[in-house]
Amino acid sequence: MANSTTSFHEWSVGQVAARTGVSVSALHFYEREGLISSWRNDANQRRFGREVLRRIAFIRAAQRVGISLEEIRTALDNLPKQRTPREDDWEALSATWRDRLDVQIDQLLRLREDLTNCIGCGCLSFKRCLLINPADHMAKEGPGPRRFLPGTPRPEPDQ
Repeated sequence: MANSTTSFHEWSVGQVAARTGVSVSALHFYEREGLISSWRNDANQRRFGREVLRRIAFIRAAQRVGISLEEIRTALDNLPKQRTPREDDWEALSATWRDRLDVQIDQLLRLREDLTNCIGCGCLSFKRCLLINPADHMAKEGPGPRRFLPGTPRPEPDQ
């Protein structure tokens, strides 16, 4: 496949971007992340095989439903090398991802309800607010401050 002449078997990064609607920088990112691969022709130009179109479609569809790139990479790594994902691959993976997505949907619905309740009360109390202190988790940690900005060192607990 890696010959110096362009054919219907190999595509430039620009051609892949135009065909998929994915930016060139995103294609480079996907390649750095190991989601797609290319080779260099004799003129040192990046070339992609036709199978990359289906891999990109798979990546984009999975991203659209909230699947992380790490999970997508794992799924693609479990396929035979360079094989394009097929319908049965999508069915198996989507069944696995469905349960996790159902949990996320449930969490978002509860968050939306908490937000509505919070707007109703307006207190934003660290003690009672369902958004700031869900299920009063901070009380279980004991008295004193529990919220710190990222990068701020936490004080040592009293001995």
